[in-house]
Amino acid sequence: MAGAVSTAVLREHLLYTAWASERLVGAAAGLTAEELGRDFGTSEHSVLGTLVHVFAADRIWLSRVTGEALATPISEADYSLSVLRNAWPRVHEGWNRWAAGLTDESAGAAISYRDMKGNPHTSTAWEIVLHLVNHGTHHRGQASGFLRAMGHVPPVLDLIRYYRERQ
Repeated sequence: MAGAVSTAVLREHLLYTAWASERLVGAAAGLTAEELGRDFGTSEHSVLGTLVHVFAADRIWLSRVTGEALATPISEADYSLSVLRNAWPRVHEGWNRWAAGLTDESAGAAISYRDMKGNPHTSTAWEIVLHLVNHGTHHRGQASGFLRAMGHVPPVLDLIRYYRERQ
């Protein structure tokens, strides 16, 4: 199914996910430590936990598509806004470097990897990129809801806003 999604679209969506994540980390920087760690009863519990989850997933998926070993998917040290501010942009840069070499044909190529439980899977590059962006969007929406529940106005993360700002 080569060419199911153009490489231009994949690259643009990777730029979008970086833009949206950066905006949300910026908003999270304005929270108190208590607000940042407030447990909302979801799988990742808090604003910080949710952002770290997306960061870790971005890093894990990058290691899968590049074939580079990842020493540890997530550590206690990752639960820090400074890590999210400094390390996450480098992960996004890694995605952009990887995507720069994609062709419409290679975007449809199968990538084999193992999930966190060690189960083998195969997906195309374009499926992985769209999953990555969708996963991030889902969890950024949760974190935005947490901000709103605490009386803060979350940043606008709509894809159309990104397109408008890129023009």
